[in-house]
Amino acid sequence: MKRYFYAKLLPILILYFQGLTAQEIHPYISLGEVNGSLEQTELKVIAALESSGFEILGQYHVENNQTLKVIVYSRKDLQKITLQVKDRGALAAALKVGLKEEGTATSISYLNPEYLFQAYLRDAYDSHADGLKKICSDVQVALHPIGKENIGFGGAKTAEELRKYHYKIMMPYFTDPVELKEFSSFEEGVQIIENNLKSKKGDTELVYSLKFSDHQVAVFGIGYLNTEKGEEHFLPIIGEDHLAAMPYEIILQGKSATMLNGRYRLALHWPELTMGTFMKIVHTPGDYKDVFESLCK
Repeated sequence: MKRYFYAKLLPILILYFQGLTAQEIHPYISLGEVNGSLEQTELKVIAALESSGFEILGQYHVENNQTLKVIVYSRKDLQKITLQVKDRGALAAALKVGLKEEGTATSISYLNPEYLFQAYLRDAYDSHADGLKKICSDVQVALHPIGKENIGFGGAKTAEELRKYHYKIMMPYFTDPVELKEFSSFEEGVQIIENNLKSKKGDTELVYSLKFSDHQVAVFGIGYLNTEKGEEHFLPIIGEDHLAAMPYEIILQGKSATMLNGRYRLALHWPELTMGTFMKIVHTPGDYKDVFESLCK
């Protein structure tokens, strides 16, 4: 009888665990609209995040549009985990909330940490799963009381798909970054990039930076505000509701400065993008490469 019971139970358990591993993850979570201006909502978001131990790294008006804003935040435990992932893991240390003012209300969405962790940390996620899941939970607990919704949007991918994500055949993976510059030292790289960002070279704006001198790792989150080639050009085409994808990053590891290939990074953050729409911003990955290369000179 016992053997019969287990024989019946086993297929159910297999299906159950397969369902867990195949669970789809949305890139963004919508909290819906709240009454109040962008500035009032921003203060609520910042207070909520700080109450859960998160640090605000920076904020800026996406597209230089006063009705669009991104708040970038992080936490020490997240930074400690991501620094252990040597292949650009520190890119996953910065999380983002997007605010969009519409009349007398402001809509709130945030980049789903789980989506980012699975894509950027890949198989290394499993070694840090408990800590990463706690961070995801803490973000959810902190932000959800602000809005009335808790709705995933922007497409969906499984963890397995995210870990080996690429948009189409022959398109780049996470492991195919763009090499920007090899400096003589980590310190030289930091100095050159920071000096160029201070002068707003190429219509750029430094939104945040994370520098870990002991690990010789630095991440620079950069707004690209050129009216013809930057955010104001391509975001209205592919979708401003995904504004929590911004800003784009340069990562300096040791002497080497790289960026994720735009044909990977933009597609990852807009996974429902059709090829027809993608072709309308076909020059954007190259435009980012050009301006980020200029920041390294």
